[in-house]
Amino acid sequence: MSKLSWYTRACAFFVALATAAVTLPAQTFKTLDSFDNADGAAPWATPVQGSDGSFFGTTQNGGNTACALGCGTIFKITPDGTLTMFSFDGTNGSDPYAGLVQAANGDFYGVTSTGGTGNGGGLCATNCGTVFKITPGGKLTTLHNFDWTDGASPTGTLIQATDGNFYGTTQVGGASGSGLIFKMTSSGTFTTLYSFTGGADGALPVAGLIQATDGNLYGTTWGYGYQNQNDGTVFKITLSGTLTTLHSFELTDGALPFAGLVQAADGDFYGATEEGGAYNYGTIFKMTPKGMLTTLHSFSGGTDGDTPISTLIQATDGDFYGTTSYDGAHPNFGTVFAITPSGNLTTLHSFDSTDGSYPYAGLVQATSGGFYGATFAGGSSSACEFGCGTIFSLSVGLGPFVKTQPVSGAVGAPVKILGTNLAGATSVIFNGTAATFTVNSHSLITTTVPAGATSGTVQVVTPKGALSSNVIFRVLP
Repeated sequence: MSKLSWYTRACAFFVALATAAVTLPAQTFKTLDSFDNADGAAPWATPVQGSDGSFFGTTQNGGNTACALGCGTIFKITPDGTLTMFSFDGTNGSDPYAGLVQAANGDFYGVTSTGGTGNGGGLCATNCGTVFKITPGGKLTTLHNFDWTDGASPTGTLIQATDGNFYGTTQVGGASGSGLIFKMTSSGTFTTLYSFTGGADGALPVAGLIQATDGNLYGTTWGYGYQNQNDGTVFKITLSGTLTTLHSFELTDGALPFAGLVQAADGDFYGATEEGGAYNYGTIFKMTPKGMLTTLHSFSGGTDGDTPISTLIQATDGDFYGTTSYDGAHPNFGTVFAITPSGNLTTLHSFDSTDGSYPYAGLVQATSGGFYGATFAGGSSSACEFGCGTIFSLSVGLGPFVKTQPVSGAVGAPVKILGTNLAGATSVIFNGTAATFTVNSHSLITTTVPAGATSGTVQVVTPKGALSSNVIFRVLP
């Protein structure tokens, strides 16, 4: 069968296939919520765990009916499935493809791909998208309206870098219309950092960025690159705006990296391409910081799925977890998979539409050890023709841990520690150095980086045992 682009396939997903049940490896899968359009529809982005232990995310459609398919929502869902939401109205943005990031100040920051008041002169007149912040209580503030000259249609999740600023991408607009990278302060001061030319440096950066341990930002473009083959690139950019193309895909090693990157504990980068590889159904790859790329897995379009468009995560067991948008044991509905750093892939769950379909979003590992994610369609609601999408959890037996916000800081810098059952904690230790701390709730501890601390894991000792951070905390000079 011929491969189609993601947007064509997203519009052509309306095919239901009857299949038999398949026995999967030991796990616990649960559908937490089926969207019903009024509370949102078509969640595209990976949820994020907030400091209160709940999960926050976006739905592309549903909610306020001022837009034809609904303007989209921001939702909060507790681990047991209680959902609340905020609805966009078009003037403050619409169609939020990207997820949210919780900043050091406790607010959430994100982007909408359309809506707002920016006037693009006909290219996206009053409809180029926005940057916003929203408090945990649901008060939204629009920080920036795109107007094409400064970018348009952002679809990648923002990051907050070590300098305190937010960095993001727009898939189109800018000096050549091929998309750009921007920087924005927490109060909304906006700077264009780099505009793609649509040549060897790539075009259409649809994914968000990451900040690596070297302090630079890394990301992908969905199109163009080497000799204008239009297969996409991997790039590095400094915080001052100097961009280096590290790799241009050539179809055989992957094509169209819709997903972003993750830097693993070994220092290499791991990612996915939507197409290309041995069967042209997408790949999983790893890449060294210097740009040497190795294909770890080529999807076959069968039980292992196809078209991975979500960013991978490295879980506490060292393996990577992600989703494929289509196929699996129930053809066309998508999968959840695990893959080792050496490329051994295991399909953990195949969706059957009743429990969700088309998991365009990736996974987040909660501090309980389990995974949470979303599907674009499927579920129990009949408010959307093929289901409005779901939120799900998946446990594979991994234990609890703690995570820090942020993951780096200088001595004296404030740090939030997120976890599960933190009440009664007796110590917080930064790589062997004890810190003073306050237990704010069962899911949150606040502390500061203690004098003498060095880079390493953060450990919290509770009455139920010691919990270690999922990533190394870097102590900055």
